[in-house]
Amino acid sequence: MRRLGTGIGWRPEIADAVERMPGIDWVEVVAENVCPGHLPESLLRLRERGVTVIPHGVSLGLGGADRPDEQRLAALAERAQALGAPLVTEHIAFVRAGGALTASPHLEAGHLLPVPRTRDALDVLCENVRVAQDALPVPLALENIAALFSWPGEELTEGRFLSELVERTGVRLLIDVANLHTNHVNRGEDPAEALAELPLEAIAYVHVAGGFERDGVWHDSHAHPVPRPVLDILTDLATRVAPPGVLLERDEDFPEPGELERELSAIREALAVGRSRPARTAGAKTAVAKTAGAKTAGAKTAGAKTAAATAGTGSGSHGGSTAGAGGTSGTGDGGSTAGPAGTGDGGSTAGPAGAGDGGCAGDGGVGVLARPVAGMRERLGVAQAAVLSSLVAGTPVPEGFDRVRMGVQARALAAKRAGVVAKVAPELPVILGAD
Repeated sequence: MRRLGTGIGWRPEIADAVERMPGIDWVEVVAENVCPGHLPESLLRLRERGVTVIPHGVSLGLGGADRPDEQRLAALAERAQALGAPLVTEHIAFVRAGGALTASPHLEAGHLLPVPRTRDALDVLCENVRVAQDALPVPLALENIAALFSWPGEELTEGRFLSELVERTGVRLLIDVANLHTNHVNRGEDPAEALAELPLEAIAYVHVAGGFERDGVWHDSHAHPVPRPVLDILTDLATRVAPPGVLLERDEDFPEPGELERELSAIREALAVGRSRPARTAGAKTAVAKTAGAKTAGAKTAGAKTAAATAGTGSGSHGGSTAGAGGTSGTGDGGSTAGPAGTGDGGSTAGPAGAGDGGCAGDGGVGVLARPVAGMRERLGVAQAAVLSSLVAGTPVPEGFDRVRMGVQARALAAKRAGVVAKVAPELPVILGAD
């Protein structure tokens, strides 16, 4: 795995400060926020100095029920090539639902939502990842996300879900230790147990970020200082593996450059403390480098090909360049109840996924899906449409979900959309308020 070192998320608001910061080995840029033909001068200067730039996508929705959109994949590939990136990264999340697959209105979340950790969802995700790997010119790494709510009827822990994903696709991992902390507070999950289950040698790099707690819920804001518990998880990770790279994320409420530099120093110190402690071994080991699905830069592998004939109907291109700008119009189609079983084939009940013994055939890392994916896509699509409809269109909360947490998530999505509007059309809230 390529060594990256210490990095920071490049944002236009802190571009000048990032250029002047000492010890910055690489930066990450939100892929949808740059245009390949008109890269910011700051990024060009960083590249000329030998600073690695990695595009970080937010709009593919690889955890969704539909196959990845070809135009979005092409756009991500174009950005990777324009930046000379050694890899690209995305999220294990869904960001839209509805459409042709479920014969319901298309809905955009405007942010990342958790996928159910079930066999159905994992099978769909694996196929989507293979489609993405086949379309991208460089390796792909996927990030664990922060969740405000849980799906009922989940079958796998986060660590096991990620481990099986790597085993079956050869995809690399972007581990966000702040998101592990978020899921500890919000879902009661033990970060140490998650780390113990991960295939650590698959880690491409690590995210570190801050957040805040309100009414017992942790919000991964990327607008607050990195708290001690997040640094402690980073130290724990460093006792198990030397991560190729670690990056500080900050998206809003940017402090003075000196404060960002102090946070970077705290990250380096947390890593050093971990390295100084006795090594801990992970519970799951996977020979990622030898799997057929692991892509080398500029090379295509036959194992990344996906049987398109088994896929469900895609939703096509939806336009727009940022996930945050997604619309919220439309309502669910009446079937908004979602139970944990979720094995229906066209009824109004939608569960996270049916149980199954699926997995992959073959004995060499990446194999062929043993179960047909089309039916799984439909089940997953109905469930995700019901969830998203309740979050953005006001339909009833699906059965089995925590109504309080779903309310927190709905308000968080509304705040995200309002934030996007405030940035791109600051006069609009004033105009609407005047009416």
